[in-house]
Parts: sequence; structure tokens; C-alpha cells
Amino acid sequence: MAGEKIHLTGREKSELWIEGVVTVILLLLLNLALVVMINQMISASREWQNTIWTIKTTLTFGPNGTHLWSWQYLFVGLMALADVIVVYWRLIRRYRQMQLRHVIGELHYIASGHLNHRIRLEVNSDLQHVVTSINALVDSAVQSMEEERKIEASKDELITNVSHDIRTPLTSIIGYLGLIEDHQYKDEEEARKYVHTAFLKSKQMKVLVEDLFEYTKVRSQATKLNATQFDMAAMLEQLAASFELEAGKRGVEFEVHADPTPLMMSADAEKLSRVFNNLVINALKYGKGAKHIFLTAEKIGSEVVVHVSNDGQPIPTRSLGQLFDRFYRVEESRSQETGGSGLGLAIAQSIVALHGGYIYAESNDELTSFVMHLPLEIGVTLKREGDAPQPQGESK
Repeated sequence: MAGEKIHLTGREKSELWIEGVVTVILLLLLNLALVVMINQMISASREWQNTIWTIKTTLTFGPNGTHLWSWQYLFVGLMALADVIVVYWRLIRRYRQMQLRHVIGELHYIASGHLNHRIRLEVNSDLQHVVTSINALVDSAVQSMEEERKIEASKDELITNVSHDIRTPLTSIIGYLGLIEDHQYKDEEEARKYVHTAFLKSKQMKVLVEDLFEYTKVRSQATKLNATQFDMAAMLEQLAASFELEAGKRGVEFEVHADPTPLMMSADAEKLSRVFNNLVINALKYGKGAKHIFLTAEKIGSEVVVHVSNDGQPIPTRSLGQLFDRFYRVEESRSQETGGSGLGLAIAQSIVALHGGYIYAESNDELTSFVMHLPLEIGVTLKREGDAPQPQGESK
């Protein structure tokens, strides 16, 4: 952006005018003193007069020896040129001091709390580097403050959501145990029912606490990955086998496909297993009407693309961008019924990000898919040019 010219105040214009006048007066006095000194030297020294005469004879032109310039004119011309240079230098120096004064004033204005303001003055090249650095520093400080606010807001939101989700089952536990404590039940069967309900609510709290612990752990900058070589195709086969019994009860079949087979890669197999478990559990709980869960993995260049898909009820388009938000639920009542913590997809996204990859969701009338892009080797940065949609948000 082009800088704005500095508008000098009346006082500053007066300063420049006075600076110029004083400098001219001083130079005239200096020139007069030099002329007097030189004339005295010429009068006092015959040898000096001979030297001056020699200079005069060399400054002739034409066959008749016409003088082009007399030495007096040459001396006066040189002094005038020197005077102009000195006056110009003094005025430029003072003007640059005024530029610096304006920049400092702008800096004080920013420091007083106007952090959206930037210095847009047209100044000399040296000072322009300083102005550019100041603007960059203010931009960096504002960005850091915004990030800090977002972190604080995120922490507050996390605490609020955790408190709400823990308080609900805890209230039920205390209520039912209080009924038993006060013997407010008809018979042993009703007492056992109260105990069983309190037990289920306790398990719900345990799931939430474990998910919260896992989420904070994988979000920590100090989290380390235990990378090993493993076969992704074999992992997906094992995953399908571990959920086969539960899927059978719901009338769901697994289909696993990998290309190539075996598909060897380097990653933290334990953490990726947690990701796949969360995605399959989501598909079983929320894929209403699903008959199949498809687990596919394909090697494309330097990455592995994994799809966990089901042919159940699609996710509303408005919810796709929020799936990976902490504690987000597509259907609040259904999530509470199934006991979901709302952190499963947030955990999955964090683990995938730890590996240098990314995850997003797609959903239409045919399939709902969670797509992961993972590097074949940990530490390899994935190129996203031309990739499908970027990661969107966090949990059903």
C-alpha cells in the first residue's frame, strides 16, 4: 500500500524556514570571512600572487588570450555550489528528523491501544525499513493476542461442556443412590433397578473422563508417536473381525479392501487403531438403516488414503462442517441415548494431525464416509494441492 505524504504543521514549516535562513546567513558570514582571509594572504605574499597569476593565464581562451573565467568568478561559483549543497543537506536532515517525529507519534498512538492502526507514512528508505518492521511487529502481536483469546475461549468452552456432561449423569447417580440411602423403594427389585441405573450412569461418566483424558493427551505438544512398520490391510481386517459380533446383532456386514496387499506403512499403530475404533463405533451407533460398513485403504503416491464408510442415513449437509467440533452432536437426544461423549471425532482428528495427515467427512444418499490422508512415513508432509475437501470440524 502506498504511503501517505507527511503533512507538516505550521510550526514544522516555520522550523524548516528558520533552519534555511540561519544556514544561509552562517554560510554568507563564512564566505565573507574566507574572502577577507584570502585577500589578506594575496596582499601579504608576492609568491602567492605569482601563483594566482599563473592560474589566471591558464584560464584563457582564443588566440588573443581572452580570459574565460577569472579566478574570482571560479572561486565564487565553487563557494555558491558548496553553499547550496550545505543548505540542501541541512534542510533534508531536519525534514528527516520531522519524519522520525511523525513515526514516533504514530507509534505512541498504536501503543495507546489502537492496535488496528498501522503506520502508512511516506518516509525515506532507511526509515521505511523501520516502519515496515514496526507494522510487522504489531501484526504479529495482534495475531498472538487473538490466538491467546481463542485459546482462552476454547478452554472456557471445554470446561463448561465437561462440567455439563459430567453433572448430568452425576446428578442421576446421586439421586438414585439417595433414594436407596433413604429406603425410598418398594422392594428389592426396585432397589436393584436404581443401583443398575446408577451403574450405567457411572459407566457413562467413565467414558467421558477417559475420552477427555485421551483428547487432552493427543492435543498436547509433547505427545510422542511410537512409529512402527505395519500392514494397513491387516489392521483393517482385524478391525472388522473385532466388531463382527456387534455388527451382526445390528444386521451390518463389513467389507474390507486394500490396494496393494499388503499395504506397508510407518505410523503409531496403537493410536490409529483408536481412530478406526471411534469411526466404526460411530458408524454402528449413528448409521441408521446401514447394511454395510466399508473399510478401504489405497496407496496414492507418498500417502495412504483410508475410507470408513457406511450406507446408512446421511449426515445433514449443515452438520458436515461441525462434525469434528468438540462435544458436537448431530442429534442431542440420540447421542445421550447411546452414551456418546462428543469427543470421539475430535480425538480422531487430533491423532491424524499428529501423523501429519488430515481427515474430513463426506455424505450423500448412498454413502457416508470419513476419509483420512496419512503419509506412508511419519514426518512426510502431505501435499494438498488438488486434494478433496480440507478437514472440516470434529464429533457426531
